[in-house]
Amino acid sequence: MSAAVVSTIGAMARWEPNAQGRLEQAAMELYAERGFDDTTVAEIATRAGLTERTFFRHYADKREVLFGGGEMLAELLRMTLADAAAPAGPLAAVASALEAVGARIQEFRGRDYSRRRQGVIAANPQLQERELSKLASWADVLAEGLRARGVDEPFASLAGQAGVAAFRVGWARWLDGGDDDLPSAIRASFDELKALSAADVAVAG
Repeated sequence: MSAAVVSTIGAMARWEPNAQGRLEQAAMELYAERGFDDTTVAEIATRAGLTERTFFRHYADKREVLFGGGEMLAELLRMTLADAAAPAGPLAAVASALEAVGARIQEFRGRDYSRRRQGVIAANPQLQERELSKLASWADVLAEGLRARGVDEPFASLAGQAGVAAFRVGWARWLDGGDDDLPSAIRASFDELKALSAADVAVAG
C-alpha cells in the first residue's frame, strides 16, 4: 500500500474529532426525529452544545453531515486502483478499489450509522439525487483510473459503471444484515456479476 493511501486512511481517522462527532450525532438524531427538511443548522448546533460558526467550520451545509468524507473516499478509490497489481483485469482492479472503500466505511462509520444515514436519504428525493451523483462520480473516477492503466473505451467506462452497480448491491446486502462484512458483501456482488456474465456466454454459446 502506498504512502499516499496510508495518508488518506489516516485523514479519515480524523472524521470524528469531538466537535465534529457531536455535530454529526446531533444532526442524525434531529433528522430522525423531525426529518431532514425540518431540521435547521441552528438546531443541530444547539443540540450539540456548539455554535453555528463551529458547524460551518466543519460543514458547508446540513447535507454535508451525510456526505462528508466523499472526496477522501474518491481519492482512496483512485489511489487503490492505481496501486492494483499490473496483471489485474479491469473488473478485478475495480473490485479491489471498492472493497478498500467498503473497509474504510465499515471501520470509521459502521453499519448502525450507515443504516440511519440511508434512512434519512431514502426519505428525501434531493438527498437521493445527491447520493446518485456521488456514485456516478465514483464510476467516473474508476473509468479514469482504468484508462490510466491502459484500458480502452468503452471497457473502462463499462467496468466503472458495473463496479458501482456491484457496490450498491453489496451495500444493500450489508445494510440488511445479510453479511457482517462490507468488503465481503462487495466481493460477493462482483462474484455474482462474473457468474452472470459467464451464464450469458454459455447461453450465447
